[in-house]
Amino acid sequence: MRLNDTNLLQIKSDEPARIVDIGGGHGIRQKLNLRGISEGSIVRVISSNGPITIEVDRNVLSIGRGMAQKIRVTRV
Repeated sequence: MRLNDTNLLQIKSDEPARIVDIGGGHGIRQKLNLRGISEGSIVRVISSNGPITIEVDRNVLSIGRGMAQKIRVTRV
């Protein structure tokens, strides 16, 4: 883990971040991968009220807070 790494819940709205690691097992990785979320992807948090709404590759989607907590990112 690098110094600037944090989880997706800690990223402010409109702040871009690069995914550096996805914690959890095969199931969560597969679910996120099917939604276009994988290591190396650039994401932008749109809203963090309730479920986390993010933009990835011009697609907007919402994920639960528990899932977002397992996504390690670094600010870009």
